[in-house]
Amino acid sequence: MTDGGRAGAARPGTVGGAVAAGGMSVELPLWRAISSFRVLALCYALLRYFDSYLAFLHPVAGWIYLGALTLWTLASTRAFSGPQRCTWYVLATDLTLAVTGIVMSGMVDDPARISHGAPTLPTIWAAGTVLGFAGRGGWRWAAAAGSVIGVANILGHGGATGDNLHNIVLLMVAGCAIGYVIELARASEATLTRALQVEAATRERERLSRDIHDGVLQVLALVQRRGTEAPAGGDDLTELGRLAGEQERALRALMSGGPLPEQRAPEQPQDLRTLLTPHTDERVTVSAPGTPVLLPGRTAGELAAAVGAAVDNVRRHAGPGARAWILVEDEPEAVTVSVRDDGPGFAPGRLGEAERAGRLGVSQSIRGRLLDLGGTAELYSSPGEGVEVELRVPRTASGAPAGLL
Repeated sequence: MTDGGRAGAARPGTVGGAVAAGGMSVELPLWRAISSFRVLALCYALLRYFDSYLAFLHPVAGWIYLGALTLWTLASTRAFSGPQRCTWYVLATDLTLAVTGIVMSGMVDDPARISHGAPTLPTIWAAGTVLGFAGRGGWRWAAAAGSVIGVANILGHGGATGDNLHNIVLLMVAGCAIGYVIELARASEATLTRALQVEAATRERERLSRDIHDGVLQVLALVQRRGTEAPAGGDDLTELGRLAGEQERALRALMSGGPLPEQRAPEQPQDLRTLLTPHTDERVTVSAPGTPVLLPGRTAGELAAAVGAAVDNVRRHAGPGARAWILVEDEPEAVTVSVRDDGPGFAPGRLGEAERAGRLGVSQSIRGRLLDLGGTAELYSSPGEGVEVELRVPRTASGAPAGLL
């Protein structure tokens, strides 16, 4: 390995330059360079041995090893095309073959040649193993592989000579430097990817804001105006106008990133029963404990909104004659609200189809709200058996005051 360290130290610089120039495509240029280096290093090892094999004590053993090295290099070329294919098993085999060749060099070569700095059987091919570890695991793994090769070189070929130590240091420095550069490049690429995702999300938010401004907000403003202008006695229209105005202000606050209007402080407890009672009518029955079911204001409001979305789904999809039952269970650890109906139900996979089609009532209005509260939303249904929605909010996750537990 006397000249292996020098050549191996020069080549990794090229790999590092390819990574730096690769920008976003860090992986492919790196692995293409490593794969090409291994093939070229094999050709160099074969030429060096062909030029001097008659000086070896056991030249046949050297040819057998180089034949095995050739077969392995060609067979593993595709594996060294990327980090997914270049597994730790492949790298371990590569390292074993490199160490074997270095140790064999001390056995098949003439001691006089070794003392004068003759190269090992794999020569600079061993540097490709260190590069593989650098590309797969970073500088720490490159240092580990370089240390193993260095120890093998000292113990099995020539001892701790000046040339050996010099080449080992060069190999370690080159492998660690490239591994460190790869880690930095990958971290930079990950940061850039996250920044692009944030930018894409911001653009989508702006697009939705434009659509909401051009459509929903204008309709809500129109409904509010018509409700305000309604003649005396039009209580329903007046109430509709008031609700439309509230929703318009909430949407504008959401679009601008500001606080929602009239948002109740989370630490103010509220009785969940009072929020669910308005759902009661000839088709919906609400069953709740006789004592207040106290939750922080925001938690109670979000849970009631999720229940409202579930009830709205019953009115829309369960049929005109379907009934619904809302059951509130107040437990020490959590509050559970079940919404069950006697409608036709739905087949498995129907929710996924609806979500892919852009109908996000269940995923956002129900499940999304419960996830934000640290709770869960489970839906159970089968054709002809109705639908049951179970909403559960842990008191500790919802931030309930200690006095409410």
